[in-house]
Amino acid sequence: MLSGKQTWTFANQPVIEASAAVGGPYEARGKLAADFDILHDDLWMGKDSYEKAHTVLLEEAIDTAIQKANITGDDVDFLFAGDLVNQITPSSFAARTFGIPYFGLFGACSTSMEGLALASFVINNQGAKKVVTASSSHNAAIEKQFRYPTEYGSQKPPTAQWTVTGAGAAVLSDNEDKQGKLVTTSATIGKVVDMGLSDPFNMGGAMAPAAADTIIAHFTDMQLDPSYYDLIVTGDLAKIGRPITLELLQKEGLKVDSQQFQDCGLMIYQEDQEVQAGGSGAGCSATVLYGHLLNEMRKGTYERILLVATGALLSPLSFQQKESIPCIAHAVSIEVHP
Repeated sequence: MLSGKQTWTFANQPVIEASAAVGGPYEARGKLAADFDILHDDLWMGKDSYEKAHTVLLEEAIDTAIQKANITGDDVDFLFAGDLVNQITPSSFAARTFGIPYFGLFGACSTSMEGLALASFVINNQGAKKVVTASSSHNAAIEKQFRYPTEYGSQKPPTAQWTVTGAGAAVLSDNEDKQGKLVTTSATIGKVVDMGLSDPFNMGGAMAPAAADTIIAHFTDMQLDPSYYDLIVTGDLAKIGRPITLELLQKEGLKVDSQQFQDCGLMIYQEDQEVQAGGSGAGCSATVLYGHLLNEMRKGTYERILLVATGALLSPLSFQQKESIPCIAHAVSIEVHP
């Protein structure tokens, strides 16, 4: 089960039965719009606060994934979910709606793979038959926590990133019929890495060393060559963090092809959308994976991918106290079962 120091291998290979992605108006204009199940045309989503709209995103993603799996909420043993709001209230309120036994998670933007890793672990070890995992973010709800309220209209530097308004969810099961289905095969749990950066407008630069650390740990633990995967995709390093990570990997002797190495924060938006360095948020890797990437795997475009979600573990209070930004990355390998 434990390979090396940081990696779980899943001998029972939990099946991703279904997945769903929900987005907002900016995502509806992005490159991956066709891979979303639901797209909203405004940020309010019929609610009187952005935080309530945030909950709507998550509820819709979970409900859609459950429906696509042809089950009901009563069939789900556990829900793993998280977001970026203080005390992860959107996730907790969504869990209240569904009434499923609930684990609330916080790994910042790495929450998507933290949840997928834990859900896979529980199913692999016969702790559940069906689990839902989900993560989400909302641009207007999150920006005011870690930067400035969008209504303030402050100018952002080119290193800043745009918080994705979106939620992604997946249903995992212990289905023994795996032929041709998407399965999780391993998960590498990251360590907290802090290189002393403290600028909340340069998350990509802060998270890059954590991404590199986890990727190196994965290939060391699994004794694999990077060419094993069709794609190695980071969560949201965007224009700043992606080249830094590639350079760090090369310095450690890990040869990763630049075309093979992609980033969700660069994939989700069009080139002419004003998102500075690219997308970010706990909904970034969740929507790109549970929408676009899994759809491409179902089509046969990819057979094996490694998704490495990165997270900056700061808070408004830690920033005000002039703390640096501790970062983490979790990786999960997903394959098409032969």
